[in-house]
Amino acid sequence: MKDLLSWDQTLFKDSELFELDHIPEHFNHRDTQMQSLMYGIRPALSGGRSLNSLCVGAPGTGKTTAVLKIFEEIEKHTPRVIPILVNCQVNSTRYAVFSQIFKKLIGYAPPASGVSFKKIFGEVAKHLAEREKVLVVALDDMNYLFYENEVNEVLYSLLRAHEMHPGARMGVIAILSDTGVPHILDPKVESVFLPEEVKFPRYSYDEIKDILSNRAKLGFYPNVLDDSVLESITEHTFTLGDLRVGIDLLKRAGLNAERRASKTIAIQDVESAYEKSRLVHLSYVMRALKKEEKILLGLIVNSPLTNSGELYEKFHEKTALGYTRFYELLNKLGSIKLIDADFTGKGARGRSRVVTLRYSPDEVKTRL
Repeated sequence: MKDLLSWDQTLFKDSELFELDHIPEHFNHRDTQMQSLMYGIRPALSGGRSLNSLCVGAPGTGKTTAVLKIFEEIEKHTPRVIPILVNCQVNSTRYAVFSQIFKKLIGYAPPASGVSFKKIFGEVAKHLAEREKVLVVALDDMNYLFYENEVNEVLYSLLRAHEMHPGARMGVIAILSDTGVPHILDPKVESVFLPEEVKFPRYSYDEIKDILSNRAKLGFYPNVLDDSVLESITEHTFTLGDLRVGIDLLKRAGLNAERRASKTIAIQDVESAYEKSRLVHLSYVMRALKKEEKILLGLIVNSPLTNSGELYEKFHEKTALGYTRFYELLNKLGSIKLIDADFTGKGARGRSRVVTLRYSPDEVKTRL
């Protein structure tokens, strides 16, 4: 019986370490990227405007964590620079982005409606100019501003603030997931943005193993995870190229072992956890879908291998929205990798598209 956990025992020394939004104390294998980001922010430390940066890489390559680690350092060392990270998956309009900035600076959120953008923007700029503070805004998941056609407005307002309000200094760190779809900015925005590009490559096999091994050492009690099981988790993570999968796998495999009342994690615990962990990306992107996106995805789930014309008719019937909006939503679901929409060469000017789901219909259904 000594190999079995008693009902009040746990394998987890610190389960917080396996949460996907946990910021690790030691953030390894991203020194070059951290130095580049720090270089961009340095002018702000002496009262100037920071250089703009663009962090690019696949999901789960440490972009957000790198920026948050830098922001932690700034907040510890100087009150002069005010860093704020805005999650654009949740705040995908210019008004929403500036409401978050307003809340951080002024201490309370502006009303959700009834106040013009101009007024919020004016308050933010005035606050910075009067107190001689420099703002550094990280737009996390900036892809979502492209999907909503808000990106040019947001960047333009941030980057031209000092022209309308002398003394209001704002710099931008854009965090963009590389989805293989090119994102093009308006030339007049591009000419004031001019970011330093900071590339986040996928982690190598050894880097993944090192990161997961450190998490396991700090998060589990000793001897819970042996090397062969760690190898198995590393392989799964490396195949999918997303570190979040590995962190989620550690947590779920640990819970599976506890359910068996085992004091160690076995390969079987990893294998049965993998089905759920590999869908971390799916759960993450579906959490932020808006109502009409969910309706469209639901129609695709119920009629796999449909063409875009038939799909539009059903969608229009349900929502009364026009073709342009339908087309935008279809492209968005494609760029967040939920569907593939391939041109078939049939139809008017060969523009008919066959729409297929990238996940099993059941997996998507349970999350809808």
